[in-house]
Amino acid sequence: MRISVCIPTYNGEKYIQKQLESILSQLGEEDEIIISDDSSTDRTVEIIKSTADSRIQIIENCTFKSPTFNLENALTRAKGDFIFLSDQDDIWYPDKIKKALEKLTSFDMVVCNGVIIDQDENMIHPSYFEWKGSRPGFLKNLAHSSYLGCSLAFNRKILNRALPFPKQIIIHDLWLGLIAESTGRVIFIEEPLFSYRRHASNFTAAITKSDTELSDFSFFFKIKYRIVILFCILKRVVFGR
Repeated sequence: MRISVCIPTYNGEKYIQKQLESILSQLGEEDEIIISDDSSTDRTVEIIKSTADSRIQIIENCTFKSPTFNLENALTRAKGDFIFLSDQDDIWYPDKIKKALEKLTSFDMVVCNGVIIDQDENMIHPSYFEWKGSRPGFLKNLAHSSYLGCSLAFNRKILNRALPFPKQIIIHDLWLGLIAESTGRVIFIEEPLFSYRRHASNFTAAITKSDTELSDFSFFFKIKYRIVILFCILKRVVFGR
């Protein structure tokens, strides 16, 4: 049983070292961390390389300008039986992988709860699930997504279904979650298993109670986007493409 942790990075020099340390301490010798760096201009790549751990593989000089397709690039290299997603600036609790794996024996995807913290690790909210109203359900999440990419772990069946990402998608969280809801079994783990860091320079979406990464778009765009996502899901599930 091999684990792949996939991390998209971009200018994450301030927090990446601590995040890597929190992950590596939970991995076995055969596990791996796949990092796709989207042309960072700071010391992100240098810090990753200085960690000097053979389980880390870094893909440099990518030019996606997109956290979604930067993540996809890492996912395409993953060799594990189970895939965990990670942001560059969070902190995993010591038993995150262990507790997620316990559920992955019966479920195809687990969604882990997290404590929301600020840039200095002060708590903003004790439960992302409570803040966002997170719970499983295809229609519930199509209407109001409560998936959080860095909280997801899933088996290879879900990965094979999800790749390649449709070019129309904006949010990988929603795409992966709905693929799992429509083709497998999903469980939300209420116990917080990581600290989810929010700060002014986050490259991913800001914390709002509206849809992740869609809050700046018009109501009509949000409706149109859901129709597009639904079409892509149906096409992938029914026709496998």
